[in-house]
Amino acid sequence: MSRRVYLHIGAPKTGTTYLQHRLSLNAKSLASHGVHFPSRSPLVSPGLSQFRAALDLLGQDWGGPPGHAAGSWEALVRKINRRSGTVVVSHEILAPATPDRVARVMADLADSEVHIVYSARDLARQLPAAWQESIKQGRKWTYRRFLNRVERGRPWFYRAFDLPNVLGTWGSGLSPERVHVVTVPRAGDQRPDLLWLRMCEVLGIDPAWAPLDSNRTNRSLGIAETQVIRKLNRRMDRATRREASYDELIRQMLAQDQLVHRAASPPVRLPPGRFDWAEEQTERWIEWIQGSGVDVVGDLGDLRPVRPGADEVWHDPDKVRRRQQLRAAVDALAAMTREAASRPDPERQLVHRVRTQASRLRR
Repeated sequence: MSRRVYLHIGAPKTGTTYLQHRLSLNAKSLASHGVHFPSRSPLVSPGLSQFRAALDLLGQDWGGPPGHAAGSWEALVRKINRRSGTVVVSHEILAPATPDRVARVMADLADSEVHIVYSARDLARQLPAAWQESIKQGRKWTYRRFLNRVERGRPWFYRAFDLPNVLGTWGSGLSPERVHVVTVPRAGDQRPDLLWLRMCEVLGIDPAWAPLDSNRTNRSLGIAETQVIRKLNRRMDRATRREASYDELIRQMLAQDQLVHRAASPPVRLPPGRFDWAEEQTERWIEWIQGSGVDVVGDLGDLRPVRPGADEVWHDPDKVRRRQQLRAAVDALAAMTREAASRPDPERQLVHRVRTQASRLRR
C-alpha cells in the first residue's frame, strides 16, 4: 500500500488556523480524491483530534480536563496506517518537538513516505502576533520582556520559530526534497488565497477539490485590548490557575471574539530598535534554506522584515493611555455582562426539571 504523509508542523502564527479549518471543511471532498485529513472519531473535528494527538505525542496536557489527550497519538497513527494515498497531519505545537519525539513519529510512520511542511513568516509580523497569542493564553509579561527573552532564544514561541533548528530536527534523516518551506505572503498581497494555493502545491491538492473557504482566522488585538487582557491575566492569575470556566471566557469570548471586533487601538508592531536583530535572524534562515536544498514554495523575500516608513508612528504596547485601556475594559465588561445574562440560571433549570418530573408522575 502506497502512502505519503505530510506533517505540517507549524510555525505558529503563520495562518495555521485558516489552513487547518479549510482542510477540515473539505475533508470529505478531499478524501474522495485520495487526500485524507483524519480524525480519531467521526464526532470530533480533524483539527481538534490532531491537536489532541500532538499534545499526547509531546507529553502535554492542556486545553481540556486532565487526561483528555491520552491515547490520541496512537489512535491517529492507527488511522493513518489504514489509509492509502495522501494523509495530512497539521498542528503548530509540533514545531519545537525534541529529537526523541521526532524519532518516535518517524518510527510510528515507518511504513509511510514522510514529508515535513513548515510555513514561515517574517519576524516583524510574527513576533507581535506571538506576544499577543501568549497573552491570550494567559501570560502576563510585558512586550519588552517578551522580546528580550526572544532574543535570548528562551520562549516556546521562538523555539517554534527558529527555522534552522526546527527543520534540522524534523528533517534529520530525510532527503531535502521531503522537507518543504512554505512562505507566508507579505501583508497586503492582492491574492488573499495565495497561502492556501501554496499549501495545495506542496500537498498535491487541486484547489478545485477543496471548494469551501474558511472565514476562521486568529485576528490580532490592538495595544489597548492586549493590555486589558494582560492585566486581567494578572488579576485572575491565569498563568498558574487554569480554571477552565473563566479561562475559556477570557481566551475565546474576549480575546478571540469580542475585543478583536471593536474599533481597535493601534496595532502591536515590532519596535524600530529590534529590526536589526530580526534581519540578522532572517538572513540566517535564508542562508540555511539555500544551503540545505530543501523545497521552497513561495518567495524567500517574503521572510525579510519590512521596516516602517519614516512617517509611521510606533506605539509602545507597554505604555497605553489609561483612557484607551478604560474604553477597552468597559467593552470587555459589557461583553461579559451580556454573556452572563444570556446563560441559563442553574437554579431555575433545576426547578423546571423537578416540576416536569412531578407533572409526569401525576399523569
